[in-house]
Amino acid sequence: MERIIRLVPMLAVAMLVAMFVGCASTETSSGTGEYIDDTVITAKVKAAIFNEPTLKSAEINVETYKGVVQLSGFVSSQAAIDTAVRVARGVKGVKSVANEMELK
Repeated sequence: MERIIRLVPMLAVAMLVAMFVGCASTETSSGTGEYIDDTVITAKVKAAIFNEPTLKSAEINVETYKGVVQLSGFVSSQAAIDTAVRVARGVKGVKSVANEMELK
């Protein structure tokens, strides 16, 4: 019985280590923390685009992976593309912006 009681803390530590290793990121997938960070960045970029009066936010899709923001969609002018990229780059946490937007 005493041996089992000593094993419980070691098993708990082993389970915690396994859980954290399972949440770590790799080249092809993001960890839990990175996923949350990317979600926050996406929300901030969407809000910044929405708050820019010269842009139609419904035309621009935003996705983020490991801090890289991808903008896509069909917009009405090159000025709108340039503004959206500038606005996205201005958001804290954005490492780079991939522009996949096209003119209508």
